[in-house]
Amino acid sequence: MNTVKISVRVHPNAPRSQVTGFEGGVWQIKVAAPPLKGRANRELEIFLSRKLQVSKSAVSVVKGQTSRHKTVAVDGLSQEEVARRLMPKPASFSGDARKRRKVIF
Repeated sequence: MNTVKISVRVHPNAPRSQVTGFEGGVWQIKVAAPPLKGRANRELEIFLSRKLQVSKSAVSVVKGQTSRHKTVAVDGLSQEEVARRLMPKPASFSGDARKRRKVIF
């Protein structure tokens, strides 16, 4: 079984959990949990398992439990597959311009 380790910078207390970018080999991730009693770590593991489409037990924080800089182990995926699944989707235009309403203040 493949185990990939990724570097993560966690930003706790966000309105919602999301991947915000990839800079210098480190994933920038906001989590919607406070950094108290391991809540942000648990939220990070759950969020990554959903985003990567793997089981919760396949994702674990292995280094940096009390730091914003963490190392996370992911079982069952390659480094390329992790990057592909975490990369934010480009914004796409959806909808017809004629269907939009004008908002007048």
